[in-house]
Order: sequence, then C-alpha cells, then structure tokens
Amino acid sequence: MSNETIFRLAKPKKKGLLPIVFSRFLVIALLLVAQVALLVGIYGWLYEYISFFSVIMAVFTLLMIIYLFNCEMDATAKLTWMFMIALFPLPAACFLSFTQTNAGHTKTKERVEQLIDSTRGAIAQSEEVIRQVKEDGSGVAALAKYLGRGGCFPLFQHTQVTYFPIGEEKFAAMLGELQKAEKYIFMEYFIIEEGYMWGRILELLIEKAKAGVDVRVMYDGMCEVALLPADYPKLLSKHGIKAKAFSPIMPVVSSHYNYRDHRKILVIDGKVAFNGGVNLADEYINRIERFGHWKDTALMIKGEAAKSFALMFLQMWNLDEKSPEFLPYLEDGGYRPEHASGYVMPFGDCPLDEDKAGEAVYMDILNRANDYVHIMTPYLILDGELNAALKYAAQRGVDVKLILPGIPDKKAAYALAKSHYQPLVNAGVKIYEYTPGFVHAKVFVSDDIKAVVGTINLDYRSLYHHFECGTFLYRTECIAEIEKDFQDTLAKCRRVTKESIKNEKFGYKLMGGFMKIIAPLM
Repeated sequence: MSNETIFRLAKPKKKGLLPIVFSRFLVIALLLVAQVALLVGIYGWLYEYISFFSVIMAVFTLLMIIYLFNCEMDATAKLTWMFMIALFPLPAACFLSFTQTNAGHTKTKERVEQLIDSTRGAIAQSEEVIRQVKEDGSGVAALAKYLGRGGCFPLFQHTQVTYFPIGEEKFAAMLGELQKAEKYIFMEYFIIEEGYMWGRILELLIEKAKAGVDVRVMYDGMCEVALLPADYPKLLSKHGIKAKAFSPIMPVVSSHYNYRDHRKILVIDGKVAFNGGVNLADEYINRIERFGHWKDTALMIKGEAAKSFALMFLQMWNLDEKSPEFLPYLEDGGYRPEHASGYVMPFGDCPLDEDKAGEAVYMDILNRANDYVHIMTPYLILDGELNAALKYAAQRGVDVKLILPGIPDKKAAYALAKSHYQPLVNAGVKIYEYTPGFVHAKVFVSDDIKAVVGTINLDYRSLYHHFECGTFLYRTECIAEIEKDFQDTLAKCRRVTKESIKNEKFGYKLMGGFMKIIAPLM
C-alpha cells in the first residue's frame, strides 16, 4: 500500500460550490435551522395573537428569575440566563428547560452510570499508597479519596512518567511504542485528520491489526462534519481496525451534541498510555502552520497507572455495545518498570454527573499551593469559583503565572480571555502571551511536587460540557521537567500589564465584554 493511500483513506474533499451545496454538513445545517425557525415562528404567533401577552411575560420572567436564584448553578451561568430571559423570556426559558431536562442524552447518562457501576472497583486502590501520602500532609490523600469515590481512579506508584514539551516528541514516542504492541491498541481522540501524522500512525495500526492485535479507534462525531466522512469506520474496518465516532451529529435539535469527547488517550497492552493535548492532525506536530508555532504537551506513562486509561477508554467504547467487556483488559497483574518515582493518578471527567472533577483538581492545587502555581492553557473562560481561586492564591502570596496564546485560533475566545485580564492582574496574577503562536497545552505545575497534564482547558466547555481526562502527578521526577518547560516557554512570551490592557484594541474590548455575557453558553 502506497504512502498516499495510507495518508488518505477517504476521498479528498473537492473544492468549490457544488460539493458544499450537496454536502452532509449543509443538509444537517438546513434541517437544524428549520427546527429553530419553527420555534421562532411559534413565539411570533403567540406575541401577535394572545392578549395580555406582555403582562403574562412579565409575570413569567419574574417566576423564572426566582427559579434561577434557587437552583444549583454556577453564579456566572445564572447571570447569563437571567440576561437571556429578560430579553427573550419564553424562548430563553424553553432553551433553559431543554438544557436542564437532559433531552437527547438521558439514555447516554443512564448508560454511563451503568458502566461506571459495573466497573466500580475493577482497579483496586492500594491502602498502603494512601497511607503513605496521608502521612505527609500534602492533601493528596484527600484528593485521591474524592476522585476515587466512583472506584475508577486510584492513586498509583510503580509508574514511570515521561513528559513531552512539544507534539513532535510525543508523536515520535507513539510510533515507537505502537510497534511494540502485542495484545491491543486503544485510541480515543477528539480530532483525527488525514495527513502525515495520522497516515504514519495508520500504517502501523494496519500492520498490527493484520498481526492479530485488537486495534480500536474512537473519535468525536464532530470530525464527521468537518474532517472525516460518515463511513470512515467502514473504511478502517476493511483493514481490520474497529472504529466508531462518539455522538455523530444528526439533523435533529438535541442538547446531546453539546457534550463532546475531548479526551486524547492511547493505551497499549495495558502497560503504556499517552495523555495530553495533542490530537492526531498535522498542526499538532508543526507539520503545517495554522496559528504560528503550535505549543503542546503530553505524557507517556508506563506501569500500573496505564490501566486507568484503558478503563476510561472501555467505558466510552461500550456506551453503545450490547455486551461490554472490561476484565480481559484489566486482569493482568500490572507492569512495573524498574525506574519509577512518586505517585500517578489518571482521572476522567464526565459532564453527565454532578461532579466537576477537572475543576476540583485545579482548585485543589491552587488552594494548597505554598510557593507557586504555573499554568499553560489555550483558553481562559472562567466561572466565579475558579476566578476567585486564582485571585485568592495570588493574594496570599503564591506566585500564580498563566501562559496563554499570542496568536489565537478563535478570536471570540481570545477576546473573552482578555476580558478576565484586568481583575486577575489587579489581584497579583501574572499573565503572559506566547508570541511565537498558539499554546494548546493544558498544564498545572505547583511547588516542584504537583502537576497535571491532560485535556482540560480553563473554559466552560472543558469544565462543564466535555468528556475530559488528565494525569495528576505527585513527586514524580518529570515534574522538574514540566517546570523547566514552563520557564523555557515563558522566555518566549510577552507579559500582560495594566498598561498593555489599557492599550488593548477596542475591538477586543467590545467583543470580550459582549461575549462575557454569554460565556457559559460557549
């Protein structure tokens, strides 16, 4: 098979007007617009023909505001909904009800709960490990207890961690580890796009599938709209690869589509796992340039903790499987590398439960830090709690630094991030922008002893609406490398000051102020 065939299984998308007119994307878009237009028409009919409509709406608006004051919701989100209801009472109330009644994803939520219950305790937590971290007063034992309540995310020793400060290094390591696969390869990525990176990986996957390795690939359904054809799983199955898209976009209005699979996971034989911000597309390894230099990070873990990522993958894979299998992939005694220091705790975050695990981990680090918390994130769209935690840490003397992109991928999100700069800088938080390009890394590192590398951005989508995952590290050797990478990246940044905020472009100030009103809906 030629390299061209490997790099592109699907037919190249044709350019011009006709392919767009007859595309699946346009059909879905038109049907969704038609459903929204119908709702707007019903509202207009009510406004025109029902007497005392304005009085009814005033009473209705008051009742909705009372409801919002008494419901469990982030304060920033409450303000957004109050603003929407004040302007458009009935449509906004219907939209709020639509998002809160779980219309479109009730079955998914029930299935997720079933899978978590059925795998509770599948990977046992060592009481000796908890005893060790409990004695040092770091708070890690309490965090492990919080994340371990579902019986899915134990704290491990005997796990070797390698940190990659750039996507190219992770890619090279992936290729090397894929060649060693003997039993199974599990891949779960938010984005897969045909090109050099995916082509090289796909070549190895096809080779391993032919050799009898169980190869499974899962990607988010948004890829079918923008990057891959709807029949891509069938194309891969011809090469022995099991594949599926999570939550494909259909021409029906549903809140289910708000919940995307933003995870990036590769697991090989339950011994090796990769996690971080790097998707499977050429810009992530700077093979092509989209927004200047692409700065990303990732981890490779070898040892017992890799099983947690296998479990996370299988929970998502089995959402639509009639006969889910877990134990055959988790029952091995566990691989223990010779050189492994510290503690490792992979964890997942599900938008369908009551917990905000990703935000809880970040806030735990901020609230327990003594000397510093250094952060890299592509987006800064904060709720009230996280905003307060960042400011409080800085105000009590912790060195809080954030690195954000210097070249944005989304101007609206960039403007919204800038709307947070002034209060954070006033509180003592130091903010920097990466001048060579776009920072896609999701990194927290604190006090030379704690770090998180994963997929979780500092924005509403990651913290509230996406399936996410991360790796919490405590006293592992690579934490020093993570902090060094932060400092190396910092040297390529410009600092945000009160003066630079004052001189910011008016367009960004105007856009950011407007976008802040609807930030929880982004």
